[in-house]
Amino acid sequence: MTPFLKEVAEDLVAKFGDDLQHCAIVFNNNRPATYLRKYLADIIQKPFFSPAIYTIQEFFAGSIKEKPADFYLQFFTLLKIYNRLLEEEGLAPMKSSQFFPLAKIMLSDFAQIDNDLVDANKLYQEMEDVAQINLEFDYLSKEQYDFLAQFWQSYSEGKHKKQQELFIKMWRRMPRLYQLFHEALKAQNYITNGQVYRHLANTDLTTSDFINSFNRGKIIFVGFNALTRAEAKVFTHLQEADKALFYFDTDTYYLDDELQEAGLFLRKNFKQLGLKNAFEGDGNGFTSAKHTVNVYKVQGQSAQAKILHQIIGDEDGKEEVGTTAVILADEQLLMPALQTINDGIDLNVTMGFALAGSTVFGLADLWLATQLELKETNKVAYQTLEAFVTHPLTGLSAKLKANVQEALLRDNVVSIDLHRLIKQGGIFERFYQKIDDPAHLVEELLSVMKYLLARLSTQQSLKKIDADLLVKTIEELTRLNDTLRTFVAGEEFRFVVQLIQKSLLAVSVPLSGDPLKGVQLMGLLESRNLNFDRLIFLGFNEGIIPKTSIGNSFIPDSIRRAYGLPVLENLDAISSYMVYRLLQRAKDINFVYNSLTDERNTGEVSRILKQLEYESSFSFNYQSLNLPVSTEPKEEIIIDKKDPVIQAALQRYLSGEKILSPSALTMYISNPIDFFFRYIAEIKEPEEVTAVIEANQIGSILHKVMEYFYIGEIGKEVTADVILVKRKALKQMVTKAFNFVMTNREESTLEYSGMQKVILAIVEAYANIILNRDEADAPFTILSLEEKISTELEFELNGEMQQVKLFGFIDRVDERNGVTRIIDYKTGSDKLTFSEIDKLFDTDGKNINKALIQTLIYTYAYERQSGRQGVEPSLFVVKTMADGHVYFRSRKSTLSDAYLEEIKPLFLAQLQQKVAEIFDLNVPFRASQVPDNYSYSIYKTLFGV
Repeated sequence: MTPFLKEVAEDLVAKFGDDLQHCAIVFNNNRPATYLRKYLADIIQKPFFSPAIYTIQEFFAGSIKEKPADFYLQFFTLLKIYNRLLEEEGLAPMKSSQFFPLAKIMLSDFAQIDNDLVDANKLYQEMEDVAQINLEFDYLSKEQYDFLAQFWQSYSEGKHKKQQELFIKMWRRMPRLYQLFHEALKAQNYITNGQVYRHLANTDLTTSDFINSFNRGKIIFVGFNALTRAEAKVFTHLQEADKALFYFDTDTYYLDDELQEAGLFLRKNFKQLGLKNAFEGDGNGFTSAKHTVNVYKVQGQSAQAKILHQIIGDEDGKEEVGTTAVILADEQLLMPALQTINDGIDLNVTMGFALAGSTVFGLADLWLATQLELKETNKVAYQTLEAFVTHPLTGLSAKLKANVQEALLRDNVVSIDLHRLIKQGGIFERFYQKIDDPAHLVEELLSVMKYLLARLSTQQSLKKIDADLLVKTIEELTRLNDTLRTFVAGEEFRFVVQLIQKSLLAVSVPLSGDPLKGVQLMGLLESRNLNFDRLIFLGFNEGIIPKTSIGNSFIPDSIRRAYGLPVLENLDAISSYMVYRLLQRAKDINFVYNSLTDERNTGEVSRILKQLEYESSFSFNYQSLNLPVSTEPKEEIIIDKKDPVIQAALQRYLSGEKILSPSALTMYISNPIDFFFRYIAEIKEPEEVTAVIEANQIGSILHKVMEYFYIGEIGKEVTADVILVKRKALKQMVTKAFNFVMTNREESTLEYSGMQKVILAIVEAYANIILNRDEADAPFTILSLEEKISTELEFELNGEMQQVKLFGFIDRVDERNGVTRIIDYKTGSDKLTFSEIDKLFDTDGKNINKALIQTLIYTYAYERQSGRQGVEPSLFVVKTMADGHVYFRSRKSTLSDAYLEEIKPLFLAQLQQKVAEIFDLNVPFRASQVPDNYSYSIYKTLFGV
């Protein structure tokens, strides 16, 4: 079927011939111009002077002398006037950040009022009257409201509800605000788009030099549907003056049927406005040709794009215009669609690639976030610095990145001073230049972007899309700088940052492609006036098309209807028309929708499709794309030790090249596969800088505090009086220990956060619990603190004697009443009770006591290293030791004296047997059968649980 624009081109050539060059052709968007020029060239077949082609906004703007005011000029002008009105009322002015969301709604309402030629004074007076009725008579029914509203002109103010009164006062300001706002712009030779429309609608267009410049031809309006009152008035005036010609794309199916919403505005244009269609007789594509429609129901938002390859097939993109179009009813499907379409298919994306989803925006946004941090603290958070260092567009070498990250981890500084960053020089000095005046923010960001573009171009490491995005960003920042710098002096710093972010979010870069060939990927609005043989609609869900909201407005629905402003039904009619006009000339039609229900999707196909199925003679084929989601059956992960690489790793322990710590042994006992990942495969949890104190760090701080407390008492008798005196300095010891654990430096200028102060208090309380016990136990003699122990453990493996080296640090060794004690400090939930010794080593049992195993290993190693006998293990569990218990105990007895000596050889035998198991090649590494034994494992995702 012949495309609409081709029919227009043929008719224009027939009507005007060589005089077509004197015409102006006006579309509602830019894209049809390319197609029309193509069709004209195909028909004329020789060089010719092209007619002037405009969008409706460009055409109207060319008819006036004022310059169009951009959003920021309008916003700051509106803010200034609004605050002046507040001042006249004796009220405090509004901050820019407070007024911004209100201004967006006000400016949108002003534009609609102007586009539809509404008297702003009357409209806002009506809103005030209705609001007063609602306020004073909120108990009345809707019918009673309507009755009162007919005669109610004024009402003396009484006792109003606060929120409603604020709205009434705001609406009362609106007529003056509207008037003064437009006067202020006009005084600067600026005008809003809405005022352009109002001005032209109330002007004798026959006297306009711009309009008369096309007197030798015609002004040709192509493909319009819904018209504002201003557009309708201008179109009518031009038609009456014989200066205009109109081409409407219609079909008798929806035009002649009064119940068809798709023809609502066309019927209004023809019957009420009297506009004439240059095409004599309307098409009947809906009924004259057979239409087969495929409807695909898929499960999931992105899953809709996955079916594209199946629908498009082997499209080679070599045909001329009018082949295939993918219409995104939901424009959020752009990236999934791009990722799905085969690379061998010629593709033209009309929507452009949004800067918001790019690394370029990420870097610009990072710079703005950095400026906010510098403004508030003169420091940069480690997360912000890490994001900068690892960002792909900074162009830092791998070595420099590693050095910076290593320094961050080593010092564990959660915020970095500005001077430390600046002295790094190069890109650090450029990127971290602090800006104090918000008026210079755009200028400095523009400078940073130019610096990065030059730097990356020199390094020849810049992708084309990133280069295009950087150039586009620089263009937008240049425009923004020209606009904002006169307004933002003295503004809130954070608000100016937000303005820049919002401006950059609107930037997009066109992707390469040929708009006349291949598969066209576009939004529904961009498809106006165009036709394609094959159509694929993605995201064709109810609530997405048609939309369920006309946007934010202070004008209620009843007032909008009374004054003829756009209402929700208008969106239904506009959406239906855009879909129907595409369908009437298409041969192959496909709809894809998401059947899953979530917070933004109903799971229902659009009512437009339901209506088509019910009313039309189209043939519908329904298909479902089911993507079953199932979990793989859980398989036990077993690591065979006979692998040569694993054998080599194990041999390093037997040869003494590597040592075993008590914590490594308890890890193996609890969950052997954890031992494999940590000590054989050597997979470690990534280190990171953190301001959050982990549980193990609280223990490290407490250990350091106790070391500081007793470091000067080694070899001396410690009495209760000694402890009492030294406790006076405990708070300083806690602070010093905290600094050392968190930053590797005992002295620090660290400003503690609220949570860190809480941790300091907790550690001090824990230390006091231990010292209370020590005072009760005194006198005793400190033999060593944090003593390094190293000894061999012999065991039998496959009939041969082997040995491994045990290594660790004992928190404290002291002597009391002639008994040597191993003391281990614990801040967790460790228990002092145990059952049988053999059950301690049962990997698949529930009676593993890691603390007991570790302290008994320390006891064994210390006795061998020091030559002492009768050494007793003690556990200071600060959460529970207030009950007086610090010694391990079974059902039989406390683990001391004769019972302890009885247990030691049994424990050693079990330990030797378990260590032999580690190196036994016939016993694989596997997970414990008891989930509680690995509930806190960091490797759970690796071994399938």
